[in-house]
Amino acid sequence: MSGQRFTVSKSGDEQPASIQGEVNQLFEGDDPPGTSDRGEPSAAGGEPREPGEPRGEPAAAGAEVLVLVKGDSNPKESSPFINSSDATAEKSQQYDGKNMALFEEEMDTSPMVSSLLSSLANYSNLPQGSKEHEEAENNEATETRKKPVKAPQLGTLMGVYLPCIQNIFGVILFLRMTWLVGIGGVIGTFIIVFMCCSTTMLTAISMSAIATNGVVPAGGSYYMISRSLGPEFGGAVGICFYLGTTYAGAMYILGAIELLLIYIVPKAAIFPLEGLEGPEAEAALLNNMRVYGTILLTSMATVVFVGVKYVNKLALVFLACVILSILAVYAGVIKTAIDPPEFPVCLLGNRTLMWKGFDVCAKTLETANGTVTTQLWQMFCDSPYLNATCDKYFVANNITQIQGIPGVTSGILSENLMPTYYEKGDLIARVNMESAEDVDDPLTSSNRYVLADITSFFTLLVGIYFPSVTGIMAGSNRSGDLRDAQKSIPIGTIAAITTTSTVYMSSVILFGACIEGVVLRDKFGEGVHGNLVIGTLAWPSPWVIVIGSFFSTCGAGLQSLTGAPRLLQAIAKDGIVPALRIFGHGKANGEPTWSLLLTACICESGILIASLDSVAPILSMFFLMCYMFVNLACALQTLLRTPNWRPRFKFYHWALSFLGMSLCLTLMFLCSWYYAIVAMVIAGSIYKYIEFAGAEKEWGDGIRGLSLSAARYALMRLEEGPPHTKNWRPQLLVLVSTDSEQNIEQPRLLSLTNQLKAGKGLTIVGTALEGTYLENHDRAQRAEQALRKLMETEKVKGFSQVTVSSNLRDATSHLLQASGLGGLKHNAVLVSWPRNWKQGDEHQHWRNFIELVRETTAAHLALLVPKNISAFPSNGERFTEGHIDVWWIVHDGGMLMLLPFLLRQHKVWRKCKMRIFTVAQMDDNSIQMKKDLTTFLYHLRIDAMVEVVEMQDSDISAYTYEKTLVMEQRSQMLKQINLTKNEREREIQSITDSSRGSIRRKNPAAVTTQLSVTEEPPAASKEEKPEEEVQLIHDNTTPASPATPATPLTPEEVQSPGTQVQMTWTEKCDGEAAKPPGAATPEGLKDIFNMKPNQSNVRRMHTALRLNEVIMKKSAEAKLVLLNMPGPPRNRTGDENYMEFLEVLTEGLNRVLLVRGGGREVITIYS
Repeated sequence: MSGQRFTVSKSGDEQPASIQGEVNQLFEGDDPPGTSDRGEPSAAGGEPREPGEPRGEPAAAGAEVLVLVKGDSNPKESSPFINSSDATAEKSQQYDGKNMALFEEEMDTSPMVSSLLSSLANYSNLPQGSKEHEEAENNEATETRKKPVKAPQLGTLMGVYLPCIQNIFGVILFLRMTWLVGIGGVIGTFIIVFMCCSTTMLTAISMSAIATNGVVPAGGSYYMISRSLGPEFGGAVGICFYLGTTYAGAMYILGAIELLLIYIVPKAAIFPLEGLEGPEAEAALLNNMRVYGTILLTSMATVVFVGVKYVNKLALVFLACVILSILAVYAGVIKTAIDPPEFPVCLLGNRTLMWKGFDVCAKTLETANGTVTTQLWQMFCDSPYLNATCDKYFVANNITQIQGIPGVTSGILSENLMPTYYEKGDLIARVNMESAEDVDDPLTSSNRYVLADITSFFTLLVGIYFPSVTGIMAGSNRSGDLRDAQKSIPIGTIAAITTTSTVYMSSVILFGACIEGVVLRDKFGEGVHGNLVIGTLAWPSPWVIVIGSFFSTCGAGLQSLTGAPRLLQAIAKDGIVPALRIFGHGKANGEPTWSLLLTACICESGILIASLDSVAPILSMFFLMCYMFVNLACALQTLLRTPNWRPRFKFYHWALSFLGMSLCLTLMFLCSWYYAIVAMVIAGSIYKYIEFAGAEKEWGDGIRGLSLSAARYALMRLEEGPPHTKNWRPQLLVLVSTDSEQNIEQPRLLSLTNQLKAGKGLTIVGTALEGTYLENHDRAQRAEQALRKLMETEKVKGFSQVTVSSNLRDATSHLLQASGLGGLKHNAVLVSWPRNWKQGDEHQHWRNFIELVRETTAAHLALLVPKNISAFPSNGERFTEGHIDVWWIVHDGGMLMLLPFLLRQHKVWRKCKMRIFTVAQMDDNSIQMKKDLTTFLYHLRIDAMVEVVEMQDSDISAYTYEKTLVMEQRSQMLKQINLTKNEREREIQSITDSSRGSIRRKNPAAVTTQLSVTEEPPAASKEEKPEEEVQLIHDNTTPASPATPATPLTPEEVQSPGTQVQMTWTEKCDGEAAKPPGAATPEGLKDIFNMKPNQSNVRRMHTALRLNEVIMKKSAEAKLVLLNMPGPPRNRTGDENYMEFLEVLTEGLNRVLLVRGGGREVITIYS
């Protein structure tokens, strides 16, 4: 853990006693400001005090306070400001205690502005690059660390402009540019160059905006994209950029070998080309490229491994080669206007002859001794004599010698304007020139002519050319070495692209204006004595271009092999791609050994392709994808107007970024549609892999901002109205309880949630804690972590929420009311049945449960209550057979139909069959009911067996009467005996809290209450009509105290104006007024044993017993039973009776899900 340290000194003569008094008065009641590790409070002003020192004594004069400011190991990403290094931070900062007394408690987390500015001003961002690696190898690193780090001194020219120039100008310019102009024509090639240069210019504008939006550490495009678009996009594009850079190395190596074997030392070929024709010659050339390419790659990788300082030292040499070569070409163009060079081309008819094996471009020569045949004659005829049999085309056409470079003033440009595309093996012929040719005659002596080696078309030219404009990231990659990166990167990069684009566009026109068309289309210069075509134009000698381009190509290959492993190492060290972690390691000095090995292997795969024209489109794909995402990042940040998006570079616009992105996408498919698809599949696979297996990173990226904007938009749309019945699905609020260690007590609730939801819709898992938030903040965090961990284990996708309140009842109520946001709110509550509710010390739990039932009813929320939750299956279990039984007693909006259907989507319940039972009374037509229900299910598209259960009228049994009596006696005894004084007070308070405010309603009796699921509300009769007892719970004129929770008053006092009252309606069977709860007297106990059961309770108990009997008969073996949950009674004194009714109703059943609808239809027959 890195840190910052500020040394705070006091002046010697100052007495801080007065300060101490002020601080003590100001923070009276708080913790002492400077408590030490042992709990000893420090003296005022934050000065450390020795244990045992009197509190009022000031510390010794001149005492120092060391405040350690904890930091992040990676401050550039995690903290809002950049912290300084240890060497810088040890500088002492003085402050006056009088001025800082207000903030002394916060000094450990909030440093003073003066010290912060000091650390910012002395910030240095020298990444550990090649120079530092070499110093570490030479044991110089320790001395360097002790010395103060010098600020980087590179300016725009040396730091950005020249590196970009060196990286952009490359092998394509020297080896393929003339051929591109010849094949595509000046117009077509100019369009290609303009498109590619526009793409890189627009990308550079976007990159400049990103690079100037804060400090960009070394890492270049990968760092910018990952921090702008997030780890998934960053990792995908970073790996694509790495692959592009690696294949660029392969392309440069192949270019260097092509220069070596064709133009410099052709005789060095291991597989000789002499005497071979067609496919054999092509195969021999490719094999030579593979062998020599592998040798050169091994040599370069060894150089990079041994020491990259040699690469850096040679960089200027390579750059000089590039610039000299280009200057030589321009000098040659100027010379052609004055004195065109002698580079003859020999044509037979209009066909270009391969100038090899003959010296004179003629059939015969006139000498003093007569007419003599030439070497050319002997190539097409069977003997050197004039009467020899010769090739028909040779006989029919004349030999013509033309000037290969007629010069810029020759007017040849008009002939080279239009494209000339060839099939593989076609003859390179001069346009607008006649030849005597018999179409029926087969082509003979094809090895004497210059032939097209590949089939050419417009999109192929785009793919081959695009690598010549890559390399625009070179400046941003060196941002750590720049004196002012935010100024140098935009200017240097845009200037470099402008320069290179001008060179490319002018060279297209100049090549077309100076060089003969057949020479331009001659890729390997076979018609001009095997010279490099661009070399024939150069001045003073072709060798300037040949040697210069060879060295610059080798240098570019070394640069690629140096940069690519470091890029892979940066990705691996970020930890976002777990599979790449091994490549984050290297030598002791940090040199990426493993990354270099992988890079060499990938590079070798490109060399085995062996064709420069085949490798170029591959790396075009990867670079285009990278540039596309740079443009996307800029456009996204601009459109989202992120508060942190404040680039110093102001000449950008989201429309330009979108245009650049569109151009990149267009060029990808223009180059090669199948390569484009493969590149996208690779990037998409990496994206999904990072999303599922990668490390969680929060980089403040734009995609997160986009997600927030999209979420806000979607939430606003959801606010427009409730979802249609067709779209209704249970959006669950799952209420779980925790033990003292904050572990979840009912983990199977989340298993059931997963089985119900299958990852769809909203799930909020909430728990309630008792106490105050300030004191229980840590508990709440632990509970939330436990929730998240269990959700991850049970694969429940959703949110967790913990609420702390003074009592659990309020906390649960807050969860119910406040969970969700806008239209994304829960519509159903899942809570388990309270266990052991009959135990005397658990009475508060079941009271809370009943209040929750009432609140869900009031809020029109559905309620799902699994009973015996521990018996429910886990997500790993499978039911191979069995039934899910639905007991449809009252209509609840279709919840009972929908839930089994949702459960059967999950693999746990998939093989269970659904049965629906409904209850018919004596006056119902059960046969018609079954028909109607079958039709209804058919229209609902739900497969289920249907059964109608007839319930016969029967007399109330003595067992029912006795069970009701026992239930009521137990209820009264619990109230009078088992409750302690505090419990009584808590019970009364809960009654007060739960029903506060209901007296304000004008007509409280108008609130309808569902008394039972099978019977109508009982008719009022003389013997059943209870007396009404009015009890005042709270009076606003007399402040209530915990010692006197309630004061009984007479009905007359209740009616007095200005008094806030609460009425409790209690049903009594004996016609006497109810005594206050807790009046435990011998008379009260005597009344309990003499009481008679309430007739309404007797009938409810009878219904519960009868229903349970029927359910047990039909569904005893069912895997799950769903049935309607009756509503709680209107009067709270019957709450424990309600729990008993539900207990009797579900007695003997293994798994029960009690369901209570939310008051709306949730299933429909319509499509």
